[in-house]
Amino acid sequence: MDATVAVRSVSEVGPDTVAVTLDSPDGFDGKPGQFVRFTAVIDGEEESRFYTISSPDTEGAFETTVGLDGGDFSAHLADLCEGDEIEMTGPFGDDYYEGESRAVVLAGGPGVGPAVAIAEAALAAGNEAAVVYRDGEPAHGERLENLRERGASIVVTDDSIDDAVAAAVTGADGEQAFVYGFAEFVDEAVAALEAAGYAGDAKVENFG
Repeated sequence: MDATVAVRSVSEVGPDTVAVTLDSPDGFDGKPGQFVRFTAVIDGEEESRFYTISSPDTEGAFETTVGLDGGDFSAHLADLCEGDEIEMTGPFGDDYYEGESRAVVLAGGPGVGPAVAIAEAALAAGNEAAVVYRDGEPAHGERLENLRERGASIVVTDDSIDDAVAAAVTGADGEQAFVYGFAEFVDEAVAALEAAGYAGDAKVENFG
């Protein structure tokens, strides 16, 4: 769908990272792990970028996590205020949470957004969740700690993820692996899943 959506809030959730919460348009039914495209005029030119949904549901409002990597578009999103509007298209993507009984989410860098969203959705549905998150400057610390307190397995590291992935993969019925991050991390995560004996097809979103 195409819609003009209003900003509810922009909040800092980690080093050079903000969470942007926006009103959900009527009929919008994005899932944690899907993504949307925002369009805005930057320095006189219309530009578009994709951002992954980082809220466990999109009822009434939804969130996306934005890393401030020096890009003009991300900076534009971070500078938005309550009531500002932006053009949105979506949702897109097939690699999202669909109620699986155990979600194992491997996240690198900005992949933490869909990781916390999927884990929260899984726990809310009475299912299990494990998150392995690699980043030297982690974001969403409060949500990760809350997930840990609610019974999810949470590992945050800036080193190898191999041992953590081996511990997270149980082989239980209904277990589904998810991978979100840039290409280098995705390759390492898929290799770690194979080494851990994960037999299913992982849902993978490569950020490029």
